[in-house]
Amino acid sequence: MAWLVWTGTALAMAGLVGLGYCIVAAIAAKRAGLPDPELRSRLARIVSINVGALLISVLGLMSVVVGVFLA
Repeated sequence: MAWLVWTGTALAMAGLVGLGYCIVAAIAAKRAGLPDPELRSRLARIVSINVGALLISVLGLMSVVVGVFLA
C-alpha cells in the first residue's frame, strides 16, 4: 500500500499548490484596483479554484490515511 501513500502525498501537495495559487491570485486581484463587479467575478473564479484545490488536498490526505491503515 505504499503506492497509495505516495499517490495521496502527491495529491495533497497538488492541492496545497492550488491553495497557494488562490492566495496569490486573490492578493493580486485586490491590488489591481478593479471596479467592484469585475473584482467580484474574478474572486468568484478564484473561490471555485480554491474549493477544487481543497477537495484534491482532502482526497490526498484521505488516501494517505487509508494507505497507512492498510500497510
